[in-house]
Amino acid sequence: MRFTKSAITALFAAVLANAAPAPVPAGGVGVRANDTAPEYHTMTDFDFQSLNLALNQEWIELDLFNYGVRTFSVEDFAAAGINEEEISLIQFMANQEVGHVTLLTNILSAYGRTPAKQCTYAYDFYTVRDFVNFCQRLTRWGESGVYGFLPHLDSRPSAQLLLQSISTEARQQMAFRQLAGAFPMPVYFETGISQAMSWSLLQNYIVSCPAENPRIEWPIFPNLNVTNDANLLVDGYNAAISHNRTSLTEPGRRVELTWDAPKGNVSYDGLYNTTVGGNVTDPTKPKYVAWINQLNATYTEFNQTGNYTGYTFQPGGVVFNNTDDGIVNGTAFIALTDSNPYVTPYNLSLLNDVIIAWGLYQAN
Repeated sequence: MRFTKSAITALFAAVLANAAPAPVPAGGVGVRANDTAPEYHTMTDFDFQSLNLALNQEWIELDLFNYGVRTFSVEDFAAAGINEEEISLIQFMANQEVGHVTLLTNILSAYGRTPAKQCTYAYDFYTVRDFVNFCQRLTRWGESGVYGFLPHLDSRPSAQLLLQSISTEARQQMAFRQLAGAFPMPVYFETGISQAMSWSLLQNYIVSCPAENPRIEWPIFPNLNVTNDANLLVDGYNAAISHNRTSLTEPGRRVELTWDAPKGNVSYDGLYNTTVGGNVTDPTKPKYVAWINQLNATYTEFNQTGNYTGYTFQPGGVVFNNTDDGIVNGTAFIALTDSNPYVTPYNLSLLNDVIIAWGLYQAN
């Protein structure tokens, strides 16, 4: 049987006329043609302040990566095992930050609101190896800070764009670990932290900002210092795709701690104060150390030895019993707390209420 061209055309037209949209399983938001069209702007103060913090993080990353490339010579980088192609990678990561800054600026500018502009910063490194180590630490809290608030944003369209930005930062953090001579990804799950936790770490390096920059409305916790913190650079490993290194720390390790009292005139232009959680009864007498890493918030007892000094022991255990994934690994987070509430990755910000001091812990 032969079909004429007109018959075939009529057949296809009939099929198309009876075609229906592909079925979508029940549920979901914004996945159907008649759902509200996405608008990429902040919907609430929570959205604005969360993305404003993220923008400030992107600004310092843009400055930091350029600063490192500008400050150190090709010979300086070569002494750390970093060649000119890898210097170009760092420069490209700075270029990525231009895109991230532009994205967040566009979202925050809706309805005439003022997005943050670049500030001036102070860094405490003087060698290439310390530079790349600082970068892996800064991108760790920048990445984790976004993971913590992303599912809580009222603006899901904005969350989608930010997800596509922070996925790039995750790659940057791994690359800086490689440039620092570390094992690139020692954990099974990356950690999410609250805005206050991220801001408490970031604010230490901001010196001054334009007067029109929106105030960052998240608490700043006093600094927690690990006086015997492990040094990622101690063994002298140079940049490489990976190193199978001996662990820098282990369960049962005694961890020496000091912390600052709450004070005023901190961060840029001295405009902020540090504060403890709202449910803390005595900021001079912590009871626990909270270890925030991967999917876990794990507590150990704090042993106070003097004014704003004491120690604890690094906890053991694994994330899941059928794995060897230690609950404290990589670049982790640590807090002194007044109590030990049960929190999970989704509601970790509830820990803010009991924090006395906050910092980083270099586990591996």
